[in-house]
Amino acid sequence: MTQHGVGPYVAATLLVTAGDNPERLRKESSFAALCGVSPLEASSAKKQRHRLNRGGSREANNALWTVALIRMRADAITIQYTEKRTCDSLTVKEIQRCLKRYIARELFPIICQDLTNSRHVLT
Repeated sequence: MTQHGVGPYVAATLLVTAGDNPERLRKESSFAALCGVSPLEASSAKKQRHRLNRGGSREANNALWTVALIRMRADAITIQYTEKRTCDSLTVKEIQRCLKRYIARELFPIICQDLTNSRHVLT
């Protein structure tokens, strides 16, 4: 909950999604796929694009979207990133997809550490 935009509901949702077995999440890309934020190729002809993975937990995906939305409105670094990507002619949805993937990458080690620490406390 120390990360910008992560409140109790978002933290609880992501911890529930990660589950009680952090060993099954070997790397952050598996956590991203579990949350439904891993990019899928959606290119057509000369246009190279990615789209959001529709698999995974919709609740976790919504939690990451909430964090991305909060950061897009209040975090200076994210606002700067959004402006840069807008100049690169990306849509708001594409920018949010990129942000959700970045946030999943950022939160993955924190979630695994929290799950590991809580497991040691319980045993």
